[in-house]
Amino acid sequence: MRARYSQQSAEESEDINMTPMLDVVFILLIFFIVTTSFVKETGIDVVRPTAQTAQQKNASNILIGIRDNGEIWIDKRRVQLDAVRANVERMLAEAPEASVIVIADHKAETGVLVDTMDQARLAGAENVSIAAERN
Repeated sequence: MRARYSQQSAEESEDINMTPMLDVVFILLIFFIVTTSFVKETGIDVVRPTAQTAQQKNASNILIGIRDNGEIWIDKRRVQLDAVRANVERMLAEAPEASVIVIADHKAETGVLVDTMDQARLAGAENVSIAAERN
């Protein structure tokens, strides 16, 4: 009887308990998902103008794109000029410290650019910038 008991305990001790390892892997997965920052895009490709004083901004930003034909894009959606203010207000409510960056095509009309920046400032954005390529 004694030999049988020792044989069973030897078989049981060879099994590896995977539960703690799976718990650690799951916690690491949650950690990486939470700490990942996602890149926001305007939804359009524009040819930005160049400037010698262009600077890199790394904080959370609200991106507004203006195409060469005057179309305004926010969050991969085309919006009208009068809807820019409401969209920026909503995004500022989610991230109050965010700055607004207008990415305008170099052939876009200046009037559309100025009106868009004006709507962003009326929405409460304190920091409104124009994106440019560095020379």
